[in-house]
Amino acid sequence: MPRRPEKLCERIENVISADSAASVKKHLTALMKETAAVFRDVKEALAAGVDILWIGARTSANPFAMQEIADTLAEENASEAIVLVKNPVNPDLELWIGAMQRIYNAGVRRIGAIHRGFSTYGKHLYRNMPQWHIPIELRLRFPALPIIVDPSHIGGKRELIAPLSQQALDMGFNGLIIESHCSPDEAWSDAAQQVTPEILNFILNTLVVRDSHQTTENLTLLRQQIDRIDNELLEVLAKRMRVSREIGQFKKEHRMSVVQADRYNDVIRTRAKLGEEMGMRPEFMKTVLLAIHDESVRQQIEVLNDRVK
Repeated sequence: MPRRPEKLCERIENVISADSAASVKKHLTALMKETAAVFRDVKEALAAGVDILWIGARTSANPFAMQEIADTLAEENASEAIVLVKNPVNPDLELWIGAMQRIYNAGVRRIGAIHRGFSTYGKHLYRNMPQWHIPIELRLRFPALPIIVDPSHIGGKRELIAPLSQQALDMGFNGLIIESHCSPDEAWSDAAQQVTPEILNFILNTLVVRDSHQTTENLTLLRQQIDRIDNELLEVLAKRMRVSREIGQFKKEHRMSVVQADRYNDVIRTRAKLGEEMGMRPEFMKTVLLAIHDESVRQQIEVLNDRVK
């Protein structure tokens, strides 16, 4: 990876000259300008004595820009800097971790993650889907890493900030970033997701911070129940897969295809409806059933190919 923007520019120019496609030129030129701007911005911020560097979602998704930031921090001996890295726009945990790893490799140890949700297609309740399982997985892999939630960008609407903030605190994340403006409707950007200082004060005063020092005796008993139930689930899934292999043997003997679309659609529809009646979201049931179906198909294919021992 080139250490300076001008060297990166030279490398990109060589690529452009070797390929005259207009789309490639446009993309690489934009990348060249963005990376050079990142180098300049970091230098100026450090020279001005800025205490915290905040790396946005689109920058964290750009490994070239992240490496420029890391190289600049290393060259400026900015190991004491605080660097907060927003998640990339797309739900890619490894890309997010990679962005922070580049900063860590530059000698910076005061690193935090900002969860601002993930972009998606179509119309949804949220501006950026929370997909809480991704920052939760990040917490499980790096327990000491501070994770701050940005309910303003996740919600995109001021009325969603309070419930999203409470969700974040309930899941044990380390803090909140909430946008506030004296006249939100006159804000130059993101007006719909900003709240007045008075509303911000109200939100903060109504949030419930869970006491982490309460006795965990009852919680331990409940977790033991969860462990037993999980073991029972595994046993049931193993039985289901044994039946799936028997079905695979039947299909092999009768020269039937593994995937039966009508049967699959009927299972998804009926099980999702039943799960909803039991208090579970249809989307959750579809995800679970799809995973079970995929594993059943895999095992049946092994039967068809005589790979089951």
